[in-house]
Amino acid sequence: MRHLEPITETSYLSAINAQQYRKIMRIFFLEYEKMHFQLYKEDVLEKMRAEEGYEDYSMDQLKLDLEALVSWKNLTTLQDPRRVYTIADYKNKQFRYTMSEYAVEIERMTVRLENLFVETGSLSTNLFLRLAESLEEAERMENSSPKEINEWWKNLQEDFKRLNQNYQDYLREFYSGKSEKLLKSIEFIVHKDRFISYLKEFIQQLQRHASRIAAILETNSQFVEKQLLNKVVQSELEIPHALSEQSEIREDLIRQNIYGKWFSLKGWFLESDGHPAESVQILEITNDIIRSIIQNAALIVQSQNWGVSRKDDYLKFLQMFSQCEDMEEAHKLSAHVFGVQQIAHFKANGERSTDRISSSVYEEDSMAYFLKPHTRSYKPRKDRSGFYDKSMEKLMQKNAYLQKIEDERILIMKYIHDGILDVSAIQEVVPQQVRTVLLQWIAQANLNSQKKGRTEYGQEFKLTRRKGTCVLKCEDGDLTMPAYVLEFQS
Repeated sequence: MRHLEPITETSYLSAINAQQYRKIMRIFFLEYEKMHFQLYKEDVLEKMRAEEGYEDYSMDQLKLDLEALVSWKNLTTLQDPRRVYTIADYKNKQFRYTMSEYAVEIERMTVRLENLFVETGSLSTNLFLRLAESLEEAERMENSSPKEINEWWKNLQEDFKRLNQNYQDYLREFYSGKSEKLLKSIEFIVHKDRFISYLKEFIQQLQRHASRIAAILETNSQFVEKQLLNKVVQSELEIPHALSEQSEIREDLIRQNIYGKWFSLKGWFLESDGHPAESVQILEITNDIIRSIIQNAALIVQSQNWGVSRKDDYLKFLQMFSQCEDMEEAHKLSAHVFGVQQIAHFKANGERSTDRISSSVYEEDSMAYFLKPHTRSYKPRKDRSGFYDKSMEKLMQKNAYLQKIEDERILIMKYIHDGILDVSAIQEVVPQQVRTVLLQWIAQANLNSQKKGRTEYGQEFKLTRRKGTCVLKCEDGDLTMPAYVLEFQS
């Protein structure tokens, strides 16, 4: 028997964490009824924490729960169309989550079991135009009867729901795995124009009417929210329903539903809470789809033309150029071969014979360029060259280094008197290299248990520390240090 395989979409109803899975799905369903078809995880987290017992619910828990619901096909993800500018943005991809058709029906069944009131809708045509006309009639509905107001509201929401559903359908079609395979197949070339025509028709209607609807919403939104929506709520309450709860709870649910649908309609055409209007995102997504279609079609055509040799064509064109009688005829042939349809610009950093920007390429001297083969095995030819004797340069560098060492020795030896170098007795400002040598000698002797050391000039000395400290004046500041005395052996 067909269609009797396990339904994985119902797994969340009996899983271990069924309570929080059902809580998440109920949030999605209530927003779905308000026509908030896509939710960010931040929105879901905010609504979860507003529920009793979930105040400490974390983002990490929510991510795991959302991944489980996506794996069970209760939720589907849509990539956020905003451009990515950093590596962090690329790693932390933002998704919007929407309920699958199975999940909507399953959740609707659970709500029906709980005796909650649920509305349904149907399809229609000319949705943008009908939405604009319905919104223009809002001011004329002020003195209408509850029945007329309710009928006006129903028509408005049904048109908006159908519009949103059409948008969801075509997004789902182009972002499915089957569609990606089709876009990369050779058979797709036959259907390319039909796809592009379908998308352009949808976008043309959106561009034609979105700005008009946005202007109407900006003009009538205050009147609708303050006066008309209250009358819509009252008209809904006057309709008797067999499956209804207490009047206060029912009124609150209906009011939340109606106002949620209205704000969702506004968010579709107007910017809200820092998020761009949904119509703007649809334009970006559709432009990306059209661009992807054209690129895939070009790649398919290019792949079919790979391996085709153009050598004979080039030889024929060269022969025709060589047979041209004058420059004018060569220009005409060039316009035919390198026309605007196949134009190519080449830039080079050669030296020009003139700096005039208005000069023609035919007025300047010809240039020669070395072309390298585009093959992996190609290696540029290396010119062999000899070497020359650098012994004189090395000798000069050696003598300069020895002279530097000798100058430092003479400079530091003048502070040694009768075989003793008393740091506290130095009153003049010492150069930086003298301070460096003195500190090296002191450090070397301190590492020895006998407090003895040897200079780089071969002199042995013994280090003695007197009481107190002294100040060694240096070119870059004063150094306060212990009063050391170096006694050199004769």
